[in-house]
Amino acid sequence: MDWINYHHLLYFWAVCKEGSIARACERLRLSQPTISGQLRTLENSFGEKLFTRSGRGLKLTEFGAVVCRYADEIFTLGQELTDVVKGRPVDRPSRLLIGVSDALPKLVAFRLIEPALKLGQPIRMICHEGKTERLVISLASNELDLVLADAPVGPGVKIRAFSHLLGECGVSFLASPPLATAHRRRFPKSLNGAPMLLPDEDTMLRRSLDQWFHSEEIRPAIMAEFDDNALMTVFAQAGTGIFATPSAFEAEVVRQYNVRPIGHVESIRERFYVITLDRKIKHPAIAAITESARKDFFS
Repeated sequence: MDWINYHHLLYFWAVCKEGSIARACERLRLSQPTISGQLRTLENSFGEKLFTRSGRGLKLTEFGAVVCRYADEIFTLGQELTDVVKGRPVDRPSRLLIGVSDALPKLVAFRLIEPALKLGQPIRMICHEGKTERLVISLASNELDLVLADAPVGPGVKIRAFSHLLGECGVSFLASPPLATAHRRRFPKSLNGAPMLLPDEDTMLRRSLDQWFHSEEIRPAIMAEFDDNALMTVFAQAGTGIFATPSAFEAEVVRQYNVRPIGHVESIRERFYVITLDRKIKHPAIAAITESARKDFFS
C-alpha cells in the first residue's frame, strides 16, 4: 500500500490556504527552504506538479486543485476527531458536490437543487458550473457527486455514468410586457421577423429551436446569442428580444423577471437529467432532488 506523508500534505495545504509559501511559513513557524523542500518531496511522491508560477506567486495546477480538495476533507475530519476526543460538540454538515451544466437556466437549477436543502439535516453544497462533458469528467474522478444537465451523457464520452431522467416539458416564449403584447396575436407566426434572444448553438434547446423555426418557416431576427442564460434574461427584461424557457417553470420566470408569456410550444421538448456514477440513486440528497422534480415539476 502507498502511504501519504501527512506532514508534507499539511505544509501543502497551508500554502493553499495562506496563498503563498511566505505566509504559510509564518503560520507554521517554519523556514521557507523547509516548506519548499517538503513541497518538492510531495510532488515527487505524486509524480505531478502541484503549483505553477504566476508572476511572483503560486497557482494551483489542475492536479493540485484536486489534492487541495482532498486535503480540506482530511484536515477538517482531523479537527472534528480532535473535537470528539475532547468532548466538544460536533455538527458537521454532509457535503454535496454538484455540477450544473451552463445550459441550464439558473432558476431551473435552483428549483431542482432546492429539495436537498430541506432534508432536515445540515448539508453543505458546493456548486460548479461548466460544460456537461467537462463536469462528467469531474464526476468520474469523484470531484462531483452529481451533474444536472439538459441532455444525457453522450456516446462520445468514454465514462461509465448513468443519466436519470428527471422529466420533460414544452417551451414557452416570453418577453418584456410591450414586446409580448406586440407578438402575442397570431402566435407562432408572429415570431417571424421578431427580435429573438437565443442560447448558444452548442445546447439542446438551441438545436430544437432551430429545427422548429425551420419546420414552421419562421425566420426571427436574431438579436443576440448567449452561453449564459442569466445574461440573456437580463437582456429580455430590458425589452431587447423574445426568449424561450421551459414551460414547467414559466409561472415563476414571469413572476421573478417581470416578463410576459407570448405562447408555448409542446413539440419543442426540454429534458432534464441528473447524472451519477450509480445506476441506482442511493444518496438521500440526490434522491430528494430526483423525487421532487418528478412529482412537483414534471408529474
